[in-house]
Amino acid sequence: MTTPTAFVFPGQGSQAPQMLSDYYQQSSIFRDTFAEASDALGFDLWDLIANGDQESLSLTANTQPVLLASSVAVYRVYTSLCNVKPAYMSGHSLGEFSALTAAGSIALADAVCLVRRRGELMQVAVPAGVGAMGAVIGLDDDVIVNTCLQVASQTGLVVEAVNFNAPGQVVIAGHKDGVAAAEVALKEAGAKRIMPLPVSAPFHTSLMEAAAQALGESLAAIEVSAPGLGVIHNVTADTENDPDSIRALLVKQLYSPVRWTECVQSMAAKGVECLVECGPGKVLSGLGKRIDKNLTSVSLGSYEALQTYITEVDA
Repeated sequence: MTTPTAFVFPGQGSQAPQMLSDYYQQSSIFRDTFAEASDALGFDLWDLIANGDQESLSLTANTQPVLLASSVAVYRVYTSLCNVKPAYMSGHSLGEFSALTAAGSIALADAVCLVRRRGELMQVAVPAGVGAMGAVIGLDDDVIVNTCLQVASQTGLVVEAVNFNAPGQVVIAGHKDGVAAAEVALKEAGAKRIMPLPVSAPFHTSLMEAAAQALGESLAAIEVSAPGLGVIHNVTADTENDPDSIRALLVKQLYSPVRWTECVQSMAAKGVECLVECGPGKVLSGLGKRIDKNLTSVSLGSYEALQTYITEVDA
């Protein structure tokens, strides 16, 4: 009997120069996927990975289509070699778009253009230097949420808990001075560490509402279908089949918290026993183990890892 599995798709932060190069060398399907994405965008997306530096790769408007194309390409290679479909899919922030594309809800050409637009909107929503994000380690979610609310009330600045990544790991974001004030208060409340994140804007905060409205206009112009299998959404930690509701959730996601802990718990409650990270890096594999120790986690970050996983699935 096949282990009930969910494929999960990484978000920003998992990109690196030369990532997945072994896939590009080994698989024509992987190369064809990048060619399709590049044609839609009008520039060579793989060249950014093969020859770009970390700085250019980390520009939000570049990162998002690069990661989406990478994750979808890995999934296409998997499906060409193995006919065992996952029970569910989900993705962290940007990764939700990858999951919907892999599940057949959005065409790849539309998706890469959409997330490039999403990245552009996020970059310009808040001027450089005005916003900040920080990862809070070792404090209960409720304490972080309430502390941010108190600091926001006292200062009149935006500071919110935005990524619930795993128990004891929550990201806060907002105005730079608001985040700084919250960090002081959170350390006083017992946070073990607070790590500033190297990002250009306060993602998933109310400061992104204008960007979200513009993203909604782009979403309205493309076809969205019911996904071919269940995709767990960041905003609700549950599935959705209605195309208009999917559009609305993708808009709301831009200015709402990523409820990743609940997404993983939701998949486990639906019977999932294994998380397969489909794309570069091992961020979500690590978080999955922290969220539910009964889940096994696999990363398909190399072609060799994919082959090993398929051998186990087919055994």
